[in-house]
Amino acid sequence: MSEAIATSQTILVVGGGISGMTAALEAAEVGKPVILVEKSPSLGGRVSQLHRYFPKLCVPSCGIEINLRRLKANPRVRVLTLTEVVGIEGGPGDYRVRLRTRPRYVTEDCTACGACAEVVEAEFEDEFQLGLGRRKGAYLPHPMAFPQRYVIDPRILGSEDAERAKAACRYGAIDLDMRESEATVNVGAIIWATGWRPYDADRIQPYGHDRYADVVTNMEFERMADPMGPTGGRIQRPSTGEPPRRIAFIQCAGSRDVNHLKHCSRICCMATLKQTHYVREALGEDVEMDIYYIDIRAIDRLDDFHRAVRRDPKIRFIKSKVANITRGDDGRVVLHGVDTEGYRRYAEPYDLVVLATGMEPAVKASELPVAVAGNEHGFIERDPANGAIFAAGCAEDALDVNRAAQSATAAALRAIQVVNRAAGTEG
Repeated sequence: MSEAIATSQTILVVGGGISGMTAALEAAEVGKPVILVEKSPSLGGRVSQLHRYFPKLCVPSCGIEINLRRLKANPRVRVLTLTEVVGIEGGPGDYRVRLRTRPRYVTEDCTACGACAEVVEAEFEDEFQLGLGRRKGAYLPHPMAFPQRYVIDPRILGSEDAERAKAACRYGAIDLDMRESEATVNVGAIIWATGWRPYDADRIQPYGHDRYADVVTNMEFERMADPMGPTGGRIQRPSTGEPPRRIAFIQCAGSRDVNHLKHCSRICCMATLKQTHYVREALGEDVEMDIYYIDIRAIDRLDDFHRAVRRDPKIRFIKSKVANITRGDDGRVVLHGVDTEGYRRYAEPYDLVVLATGMEPAVKASELPVAVAGNEHGFIERDPANGAIFAAGCAEDALDVNRAAQSATAAALRAIQVVNRAAGTEG
């Protein structure tokens, strides 16, 4: 293990998504040294997988690019990718944190030219595309990846593919002898911003996500609609590749359900309303869409967005919790349930079904390498017993992008107060 680095004035931010980047920048731009660690090969987190934000429908790359520019320009932020926290000791103003970094097998000499990927033959499921596409064994995680450096998948080590990749690099940037390393850092405060993961739709057995190709999740639909996604932005039936003419969106798929996620994830209603715009833009005015919902939770200015969708004559809002999904004789998927406003039983066929699955913390409070207070949903609660470990973004609660950034700013301010007190600059 390497010698300890950093000081009690340093703030450690765990997680390189929008919340982690926001917290790191807020702290660094008031003069605090920051270490930002991310377990994947690049920053960006879940937001980088979205096609657009609501309600303005702008592309997330805009916000991410601004943050990346700020990070690149700020020498106070040290970014460590492929790195995880494996141990925490100490207390406020004096934490000793053990970090473990996995090898990228590519050095900082990489220019992201892509020559290594061109000669590698092995392919694997693409994590960024949620398994909907495939990538090479030498790959750039995504177009906006930071650092803009390729990664060698460890599964090709020792193969001819790995040697071909190394030989193809004109800059000598591929080092197949890289090894996992550990370091201990001393920090004054910790911001935990590990974000969220979509609830596993395969666990909602009546909806058949694991059986029917034409039943997809809202995050899978985001990737489908993105021009940089696995279908090049074509919204299509996965089973046939044809454009769907009738689409169903099912709200609260697994959410507000004692058998799955008890809480409301707050983003699902707006995500669906946003995705109806994707359909209109990509497939025109003839596509019919039905939204099955318990209630629509669109507050503040977002209600205007909701009302605009309701004015579309070919979008129906059906107040019902879908009971189950089957496959019809014509190959389409069929939704079964009861319309609770008219108490009408239905068996409606669709070309494509989108499940608005909720969010759960990517790392639950009970899974942290140190004891912190957590609620029944796994989110980290604010509690004096946590010391100077502060949750940010969706590690703290189910939040949309705007509120996650606000949460991150608040966490940064709390961390700054702790390190200021440790330095005696605040009473």
